Amino acid sequence: MTLLKTSRPGRVLFTAAAIIALGLGAAEARPGKGGSFGSRGANTFSAPPSTATAPRTAAPIERSITQPGAPSMAGQTTGATRGGLFSKPGFGMGLMGGLLGAGLLGALMGNGFFGGLGGVMSFLGLIIQLALVFFVVRFAINWFRNRNGAPAPQRPAMAAAGAGPGDAPGMQRSALGGATGGAGFGGFGGAQPQPAPAVTPIEVAPADFESFEKLLGDINNAWDAENEGALRRFTTPEMASYFGQELADNAAKGLHDRVKDVKLQQGDLAEAWREGSTDYATVAMRFSVVNALFERASGKVVEGDPVKPQDVTEIWTFRRDAGDGWKLSAIQQQA
Repeated sequence: MTLLKTSRPGRVLFTAAAIIALGLGAAEARPGKGGSFGSRGANTFSAPPSTATAPRTAAPIERSITQPGAPSMAGQTTGATRGGLFSKPGFGMGLMGGLLGAGLLGALMGNGFFGGLGGVMSFLGLIIQLALVFFVVRFAINWFRNRNGAPAPQRPAMAAAGAGPGDAPGMQRSALGGATGGAGFGGFGGAQPQPAPAVTPIEVAPADFESFEKLLGDINNAWDAENEGALRRFTTPEMASYFGQELADNAAKGLHDRVKDVKLQQGDLAEAWREGSTDYATVAMRFSVVNALFERASGKVVEGDPVKPQDVTEIWTFRRDAGDGWKLSAIQQQA
C-alpha cells in the first residue's frame, strides 16, 4: 500500500509527552519517540506483524484502558474436582488390601479380630473379617464420592471449542486469553475462562487507505492548532484524552509544539480484523515532518528544527465502529 502526503500527529503528540520540565532550556522535543499508547482491541498487548515500512518489532503498548489479562486459573478448583482421598484410584483398594493382609496374617498366627477362637473358629473369623472390611471400605468410598463428586459444571460452548470461529493462521491474538483459552482448561471446576473475542481477518479497501492518510493529516493539523475539539472527532475518546493531557502539559510549561510539511513517503498494512461490530486496521507509516518546540512568550526554539524535515516511522491503529468512520485508536513506536 502506498499513501500520499499528509501531516504528522502521533509523534507530535509524543513530542509533548517527551518534554521534561527541568527549565525551558532543558526541555526536550522528541517527535515520534514519546511512547506507545492506546488500544488495539484483542490485539492490544500483542505486537503487530512487521512490514517493509516498519521492519522492526513494534514497541509494547505502555498506556491503555484495555486490561492486560484475565485472572489466572491456576489453582482454582472446587470440591467436585478435588474429590478427596477416597476418590483417588487405588486408594480404597490399597486400604482394603492392607486390612485384609493384616487379618490374614492374624488368622495364620491364630489371632485376628476374633483371635483366640482357635481352629475352625479362627478360619470363620477370617471370613467374617473379610466381609466386614469389604462393606466398611465400600461404604466409606461411596460416602466420600457422594460428598465430593458432584458433577462438574459444563463449559460454555465457546470455551470448550477453544478460539473463536474467526481465528486464522498468522492472526495475532492478545494476552487476554484468545488463543490460549482452549478446551484443556475447561474441565476444571470453579470459574471458567472468559470466551475470547471472535477475531476475523478483513480486507481493507483503497478508500480505507485514503481515510488513514487523511486522518494522518487531520490529526497533525489539529495538534499543531491545539484544537482539542478536532482531535476528539478524529480519534477515540481514549486517544483524545491522552492528547488533551499532553496539550495541557505544554500550555502549563509555556510551550507550543509545532508541526508542518508532513509528507507520507510509504505505508503498509500490518493487519486488519473485526471484533463483533468493530473493525481494526494497523498501518505502518513512514513520513517526513518539520517539527519544533517553541517557547510561547518569546518564540524561541526550545527543541527541534523549525526548517529541516526529519524522517519518522510509526505504527498507527485505526478503529471503525458500526455506522461510523475510522478513528485513531493507538500509536506505537518501533522497538
